[in-house]
Amino acid sequence: MMVERPAGFWIRLAANILDGLLITGTLYILAALLGFDEMARDGWDAILNLLYGLLLPVFWYGYTVGKRLCGIRIIKLDGTNVGIGTMLLRVVIAGFVYVITLGIGVIVSAFMIVFRKDKRSIHDLLAKTYVTYEKPEANNPYQEA
Repeated sequence: MMVERPAGFWIRLAANILDGLLITGTLYILAALLGFDEMARDGWDAILNLLYGLLLPVFWYGYTVGKRLCGIRIIKLDGTNVGIGTMLLRVVIAGFVYVITLGIGVIVSAFMIVFRKDKRSIHDLLAKTYVTYEKPEANNPYQEA
């Protein structure tokens, strides 16, 4: 297990903020155009955020739009790309842990990212992943030149 070039707290926070703005902003505009009420919009927001965080990294080599803009991505400890099972552990199971700890797990995770040398949080430990600045392999057609 070798964690190479781990991404720290601030860059990960920036990527999450960008992702949140993208999903929530897009949905807010669509909801206004389609006439959704606030409750319907909030429900769709939760569903889209879950699917976005769960599926996009699987199909886009560990990137979300925010992570891509920040130059970071999620990979497994062995350096391979994440799959659906890994992302289910990272997003759904870890989300459940954060809920049952009433948010204390989120605070602990933030401190783990700040103070651990490998910058891994609770959801990274559960899914055996980490967030890195490493680019995908050269045979990846989506890699920057």
